[in-house]
Amino acid sequence: MNSNKFFEIKTLKKKIIEERKNHKTIAFANGGFDLIHIGHIRYLKAAKKKANILIVALNSDKSLRNLKGKNRAIINEKGRIKIVSSFECVDYVTLFNDKTVDKILLMLKPDFHCKGSDYTKDTVPEKETVKSYKGKIEIVGGEKIHSTSEILKKIINNS
Repeated sequence: MNSNKFFEIKTLKKKIIEERKNHKTIAFANGGFDLIHIGHIRYLKAAKKKANILIVALNSDKSLRNLKGKNRAIINEKGRIKIVSSFECVDYVTLFNDKTVDKILLMLKPDFHCKGSDYTKDTVPEKETVKSYKGKIEIVGGEKIHSTSEILKKIINNS
């Protein structure tokens, strides 16, 4: 991977330790980011406003397939890493294979775990994990008006 923002989780953990030594606050966002749309941009920009550093954890191809079905990912993980890494508001990118990001949250302990407005603080799957290390859950990005699944349905129905 040639993105200078992408790191395997163990290396990223070391980088975050250094960021914290420099008194940086850490926000964390995650998702598939399979076809980038305005909802993704709003989500990431709003997450970045919560802290000095924004980490984005991308679902691996395998993880996205397990979550969304056999025809996903549309853009492979290498491509999605390059796309998300190109956003100015994103400082670090990593991949995850699990259904949730609990393990990554426990490793990195970000100050803010940011989720989109399709969640509430009570419905965030990792809420107990975030609570365990005294982090905060933030719902960001405004009203959810787009999803990759909706865009795909529209494309299929119009073809």
